[in-house]
Amino acid sequence: MPYTYDDQNIFAKILRGEIPAKPVFESEHTLAFPDISPKKKTHVLVIPKGPYRCYDHFVQAASDAEQLDFFRSVAKVAERVGVAESAGGDGFRLITNSGANSHQEVPHFHVHLLGGEPCGPLVCD
Repeated sequence: MPYTYDDQNIFAKILRGEIPAKPVFESEHTLAFPDISPKKKTHVLVIPKGPYRCYDHFVQAASDAEQLDFFRSVAKVAERVGVAESAGGDGFRLITNSGANSHQEVPHFHVHLLGGEPCGPLVCD
């Protein structure tokens, strides 16, 4: 199935500089910034700079360099914000949503990095 990317989504606008964001971390292929509506003490969004709609689109279409940079960047963000065990933190949760059933709100692949306090059960019905 081909993926259609909406270049008017909020993350695309952030990447183009049309909407300001306060980067926590930036690399060649990745940008991380605080969520504007945090659900935990630490809530950072990590996004690839390329136009990928969801996780499966990213792993199918992104280059190896983009994928490696993204996943290494997620680890660097966790260290930088102090939630990684390697940085003395108590751990974190990563969440990504893909498609309507997951309640994906922004059609640009992203990871929510949550921590700084207990996250509770994995899924609440």
